[in-house]
Amino acid sequence: MANQIMEPIGRLMGLRYKSHPWHGIDIVDEAPNIVTLFIEMVTADTVKYETDKTSGYLKIDLSQKYSNVLPALYGFIPQTLCDHRVGDIARTILQRDNITGDGDPLHSCVLAKKSISHGNIIVRAIPIGGFRMIDGNQADDKNIAVLQDDAVYGHFHEVSRIGDYQAKALLFNLQRSSRE
Repeated sequence: MANQIMEPIGRLMGLRYKSHPWHGIDIVDEAPNIVTLFIEMVTADTVKYETDKTSGYLKIDLSQKYSNVLPALYGFIPQTLCDHRVGDIARTILQRDNITGDGDPLHSCVLAKKSISHGNIIVRAIPIGGFRMIDGNQADDKNIAVLQDDAVYGHFHEVSRIGDYQAKALLFNLQRSSRE
């Protein structure tokens, strides 16, 4: 389905300006089985980047004190929001009454066999699971996906296929990078 905001004036503006990755990119008709993701960082990045909510451009997040190693491509699902509904679910499951959504899009880690050298790209991926994460009192859930048509991971459709060791390494690195 075409993004209604982009029709038809948005298409003309697109000739001159890039779409904002959070609201200007469609998830795709096959969602939730296949989604479009905006990748902010790749496994080789030692600096933490994030999308500026106002401009849509990548910026360096200076709050990170140490370099980290990402276990997978990292980005978000456009047109999603971790808001009060996500906070409600986390509050119920964790039985904590002070949790809210973090106000960001749903972040995603994407497993891929090939090395991808830079972020600021769009990929199609298959969601296979996720991690519930809490940062302070904010729900900061992470989706786990595999790159569509990837030679190794492209046929995975559930998180149990990636194996305990890889899942634990992914969670460990996500927790470490969110604390830094």
